[in-house]
Amino acid sequence: MRLSERLIRDGKLDKKELSLLLSSFDGKDLALLSEEARRIRDKEYGRKVYLRALVEISNHCRCNCLYCGIRRDNRTVRRYRLEDDVIIAQAELSYSLGMRTLVLQGGEDQYFSDDRLERIIRSVKEKHSDMAITLSLGERSEESYRRLFLSGAERYLLREESITKRHFQMLHPEGQKIEERIRCIQNLRKIGYQVGLGFMVGSPYQSDENIANDIILISRFAPQMVGIGPFIHAENTPFENEKNGSLEKTLLIISVLRIMRPKLLLPSTTALGALDPRGRDMGLEMGANVIMPNMTPQTEREKYNLYDGKPHVALESAEEIKKLEAHLTSLGYEIARERGDSHEENENYRREYV
Repeated sequence: MRLSERLIRDGKLDKKELSLLLSSFDGKDLALLSEEARRIRDKEYGRKVYLRALVEISNHCRCNCLYCGIRRDNRTVRRYRLEDDVIIAQAELSYSLGMRTLVLQGGEDQYFSDDRLERIIRSVKEKHSDMAITLSLGERSEESYRRLFLSGAERYLLREESITKRHFQMLHPEGQKIEERIRCIQNLRKIGYQVGLGFMVGSPYQSDENIANDIILISRFAPQMVGIGPFIHAENTPFENEKNGSLEKTLLIISVLRIMRPKLLLPSTTALGALDPRGRDMGLEMGANVIMPNMTPQTEREKYNLYDGKPHVALESAEEIKKLEAHLTSLGYEIARERGDSHEENENYRREYV
């Protein structure tokens, strides 16, 4: 029996089996797993695709991750910070276009203090209490996470990148530790956030066993969201000449995660589109059910270059929403004009806005 068939039958594989599947899969495995992943997703969520309005609030970052295009020591980056009123205006525009989740993403920029973020979050929630707010702003203190949660943020994406300590250190400078990343993730869960994890596929020095370790982590931790994308090199970084990750392996992992954790919210990430013009559609066909249109103002959008060739899925008008809806309809999907909370249970996050 193929390992892909075992996974479909049992809903899980151990680390050794996952490593072997990742190193030996073929087209038949992709076909089997994608069919099962779609079946599970459709049973759990239907054919809905959830839109998350992405606003990249700053490309300043105190961190120096070796793979990242906006790392602190990249002197070629044209830095920017969005003003508070611009962020709030983009949230308003996103809401008017039918999106009910706002994602505020940025580098670890101390300019965006707890006070500033609280004002922004409260302003959005006061106007639109039915709009979920997701933050992706890196490592912060437990007190910071708590304050932002109480101001109205409900979800937080903090990718572990690699749970394998040795591999994590190969991707990050001395001073950044996987232990601190995990401590932050545990604090987010304890406070009551819907938590998102994730990693790059094909990052430098990554082995199939490393990937298997991350899949096992996700299976055991049971986050509400997982962001998976291929590694893509960025100019003026230590990894600028490294080979990009595999599109096929990334797609395989999306299906594996859907089968192992049926209730996950899984984005079809922009990085898939960087490797293939149909990458976003492929991600949906492998079991993903989220798309994140880029609502960062056009004047700043191209400055948020995490990697080379980053596509910008922009939906800044009703006409563009209609085009996306027509495209998804042609593929058999529908846009969900709702918050789109995960079906993964987490009693703590079901609370009224404070």
